[in-house]
Amino acid sequence: MSSTALDGALGLIREVPDFPEPGVLFRDISPVLADPAAFRVLVDAMAAGLPAGTDAVVAIEARGFILGAAIAYASGLGLVCVRKPGKLPAVRHRVSYALEYGTATLELPEDTIRAGQRVAIVDDVLATGGTVAATRELVEHAGGIVTGVSVILELAFLKGRDRVPGVDVTALVTT
Repeated sequence: MSSTALDGALGLIREVPDFPEPGVLFRDISPVLADPAAFRVLVDAMAAGLPAGTDAVVAIEARGFILGAAIAYASGLGLVCVRKPGKLPAVRHRVSYALEYGTATLELPEDTIRAGQRVAIVDDVLATGGTVAATRELVEHAGGIVTGVSVILELAFLKGRDRVPGVDVTALVTT
């Protein structure tokens, strides 16, 4: 995979001002997902960056599901989907946390992570780190070990990686 191809894929990310509320600059990956070549390049780059020895991908609702499923498939790994409340028939654990524009809760499905299982967390953007930190808490509560975090875009000025100390964070682009 060439860096030119990856740069081209990343260049398709659209910035949407004042969404989901005033003052927030949303990064929309829909144009990347709609372009088959760009989507493949993105998935291949993220899959290549997973730490050795990872057993499964933990994907965060909702855009993380799209990326996580493709990365897990490409890497021959299992997939665990961390969900918003009310979507699971059996919940292992629940964590509430602060977002840059409100609060949220995530839930881990029952019987998805085994004690000692090594997992990588996948999402589209790392902003304040609250979502990734909550997901890490869910994984560790279940006895899993977070091997790393993989995102397309890291908003470094929000210092999200500081919320997951001791975990390697890989971002395809950092702004």
